[in-house]
Amino acid sequence: MNINEVAKLTELSPRQIREYEKLGLLQTIQRTDSGYRVFSDTQLQRLKFIKHARDVGFSLAQIEALLALQDNKQRSNAQVKALTRNHIDELSDKIQRLQSMKATLQAWHDSCLGDGSPACSILEGLQDGSVTKHACRTERSY
Repeated sequence: MNINEVAKLTELSPRQIREYEKLGLLQTIQRTDSGYRVFSDTQLQRLKFIKHARDVGFSLAQIEALLALQDNKQRSNAQVKALTRNHIDELSDKIQRLQSMKATLQAWHDSCLGDGSPACSILEGLQDGSVTKHACRTERSY
C-alpha cells in the first residue's frame, strides 16, 4: 500500500504519516526503487493504533510509551493501566479548567446588554479579571 491508500484507511493525512515516521513511531518503511513508501499490514495497524490514541487525547510521548508497551511481550497490563489513569486525571483537570473558563466567559457575556453602548463588562472582565456583574448593567441609565 502506498501513503495515499494508507492515509484513506487510517484517516490520517500523508503529512501526519510522514511525521510519525520521522518521530520513529513506525518501524522502517520499505521504499520502491523510485523512493515511494510501501506500507505493510503491520504498519497500517500501527498507524490505526496511533490514530485511535490521538483521538482520545494521548500525547505523542504517551503514544510512544504505549507503542513500546505494545511491542514488549513481557509488558504488564498494570503499566498500561497506570499510563491511562494518569491521562484520565490530566483530562479531568483540563475539563475542570475549561468549565471554569466557560463559567467566567458566560458571566461576562450575561452581564453585558450588547446594546451598542461603549460600556462593556466583557472588556472590563478581561482587563481586571473580575467576574462580577458590572459595566453594561450598572452603567446604563434610562
